[in-house]
Amino acid sequence: MAIKFQYNKTSMQSLNKQLKIRLRALPTIKNKESALRMEVKKAKNTVHELENSLEREIKKHDHIITLWNEFDPNILKLDSVEIETKKIAGVKTPVLKDIRYTVKDYSLFDSPVWFPEGVEILKKITSIALEREIFSVKTGLLEKARRKTTQKVNLYEKVQIPGFEEAVLKIKRFMEDEENLSKSSQKIVKNRQSAEAAE
Repeated sequence: MAIKFQYNKTSMQSLNKQLKIRLRALPTIKNKESALRMEVKKAKNTVHELENSLEREIKKHDHIITLWNEFDPNILKLDSVEIETKKIAGVKTPVLKDIRYTVKDYSLFDSPVWFPEGVEILKKITSIALEREIFSVKTGLLEKARRKTTQKVNLYEKVQIPGFEEAVLKIKRFMEDEENLSKSSQKIVKNRQSAEAAE
């Protein structure tokens, strides 16, 4: 990125101001990136743990898999999933707050004895699956924010800050050269005037 500037004091002041803003903002952005990196790692670990937990829960009930054929799927209905948003390092992320189910009335005498336990098993599996999905979304949002923040850190560190420093240095050198030339030309004129006055 080429920084546009003019060889004068106003331009140099403007560039110095931009440079100071970036130098002041850089540590904050780096801290944000570090925090996001940690949160992404935590969220990924949680997703992994929830996947394992879901697998364990399903395997735990493998021995009754044939009984599920007699289970009426209309008994349990997922009514609503309440999700809140929580800010993590400036990023809005979803958090599972509540899951509401409706359990349809069924005859305890006509239905198999394991139906109440089956309803609880389904509730548990559903809640783990929903939490895993929400953590997957959270991970995606945090990862996207982390990537953007990393890009900004790189832009400041590797492009803008060195660019502004180089531009300020060029202006300083140009102004010093101009001042030296002016002094030299004044000296030459003075020497010539002295020589003419001596004649």
